[in-house]
Amino acid sequence: MATITKRDYYEVLEVTRTATGEEIKRSYRRKAIEYHPDKNPGDKVAEEKFKEAAEAYDVLSDANKRSRYDQFGHAGVSGASGGGGGYGGGWTMEDIFQQFGDVFAEGFSGGRFSGFTGGFGGGGQQRYVNRGSDLRVKVKLTLKEIATGIEKKIKVRKHVTCKQCRGTGAENERAYATCPTCQGRGQVIQTVNSLFGRMQTAVECPHCSGEGKRITSKCSHCHGEGIVLDEEILTIKLPAGVEDGMQLSFRQKGNAARRGGVNGDLLVAIEEEEHPQFIRDQQDIIYNLVLSFPQAAIGGSVEVPTIDGKAKIKIEPGTQPGKVLRLKDKGLPAVDHHGKGDLLVNISVYVPEKLTKEQEKTIVDFENSPNFQPSDDVIEFIGNKYRNMFG
Repeated sequence: MATITKRDYYEVLEVTRTATGEEIKRSYRRKAIEYHPDKNPGDKVAEEKFKEAAEAYDVLSDANKRSRYDQFGHAGVSGASGGGGGYGGGWTMEDIFQQFGDVFAEGFSGGRFSGFTGGFGGGGQQRYVNRGSDLRVKVKLTLKEIATGIEKKIKVRKHVTCKQCRGTGAENERAYATCPTCQGRGQVIQTVNSLFGRMQTAVECPHCSGEGKRITSKCSHCHGEGIVLDEEILTIKLPAGVEDGMQLSFRQKGNAARRGGVNGDLLVAIEEEEHPQFIRDQQDIIYNLVLSFPQAAIGGSVEVPTIDGKAKIKIEPGTQPGKVLRLKDKGLPAVDHHGKGDLLVNISVYVPEKLTKEQEKTIVDFENSPNFQPSDDVIEFIGNKYRNMFG
């Protein structure tokens, strides 16, 4: 079955990871208008984008879901939006239209959507905040580290705040002038045409990058950027149960922002080291136990490795190759703490590659014994196993 690769929710709504709830809501409104089925009749691509935006908004507008998503990505909110496949989770279109109506109803004020014009009428001024870029690193983990979770120290080269100007980018506190374009607001008004008519929205001032002021004399150390490249040791806590290819986000541990603001995020991609004995299948661990023919025929007790030690298991007489023994809760924990996997012991039986004349004669003598002929149940068991493997 093909796996649906979901886009990053922040990318879907075209907002930064530090976006406020109002900014997320405002962006969702724009996306919902752009891809609304009434505006794009019969356009399946637009319909999927409409659902995609609804799912992204459902997660990012909820503080708990957003926190889990920021930490664990889509794995942290799997099932949070209805649990179904594809964009929009298990929702019906009626559910999405209800959400759409609720969000837009909040924006009406005197016949216009206040969400598109908020921050410019009457009192306060809304300032844009600089944000540093995200920093991406890879971290290798063993299965044992994944089983327990681990705290790691990593050395990274990143942008840090300039110590000389303390991140302002200016030579001193008097080296500023008000931006003439936005008059110090950091924003300018932009008028756009939409499904609901002409609407106004605020955008970052292109001449001062939203700061509302310009530097007249730059810092000699960072040349006005407010940041410099340096090495830093970061301490990160990686939770138990992470998987190869999973990306974790650590808020504000990334690159420092130009001339103040907030740091970007540290994005940690997990690389799982290959284990010499175990194969991982999500939260389950698979171990291949090779028995000798006498062990499989007579049975007994054998010791098998686990992630954190060893365990004894009982081999029943007449155990067949391909039989799987399950050791409950000896696997890996789920990253969302919901349950733990098992250790699956797959039985293989070793057939001798060389025999002496006496051994060969003994086996030939046994060949015609009914006990050495496979029963119909065994033949069916082996057939089903291989149909499941290759069917």
